[in-house]
Amino acid sequence: MKKLLGVLVALLIMNTAYSQQAGKFRYQMDFGTAVPKDGGIGAIVNIEPQILVMDNLAVGMRMGVAGLAKDIVYYDIPDDYDGEIGANLSVLATANYHFNFGEGRVAPYIGGGFGYYGLSNIDIEETDIDEEDIENLEADFAWAPMVRAGVELNKFRIGLEYNFVPKSNLQNVGGDVIGQATNEYFAFTLGFFVGGGRWGN
Repeated sequence: MKKLLGVLVALLIMNTAYSQQAGKFRYQMDFGTAVPKDGGIGAIVNIEPQILVMDNLAVGMRMGVAGLAKDIVYYDIPDDYDGEIGANLSVLATANYHFNFGEGRVAPYIGGGFGYYGLSNIDIEETDIDEEDIENLEADFAWAPMVRAGVELNKFRIGLEYNFVPKSNLQNVGGDVIGQATNEYFAFTLGFFVGGGRWGN
């Protein structure tokens, strides 16, 4: 009887060693700085509901917005501006694997995703700006992958990601196609999640 009780206690400890538990939902949000492939700066916001299919494996759907400013020369927007602005909306199916086996509150992770990007890139010059013309802009759409890695500490996240978004049309403010724009970007993110439990015993 004591042996059976000991086995049951051991199984219970093993079962509760993971604070993250398979079958539970978690929702994460990330904010970050984006760096376009050819230089520039930008910002991103991602929202991602997930389900834990295993204690250490979460699959989800990432919905994101990235605003990118590239090849910038500016003094006083919009009076004197020469550069390219890109806006990316994305919806990706994702998977994250966490390297935590009930051994502390730190959980490094790797992951990736694949999905649909809506792309709009505008070339702005000092003489271009006309609010009525902006209505003529059209977005391109493309399928693309994303890879990422980072670490979670309790409910907080620090991560790096790279979005392999293909090139798209570069338009002027009037909506005319005047070339191609590079949309690939690297991002550094800070975020948090709710639900799913927390890492650590």
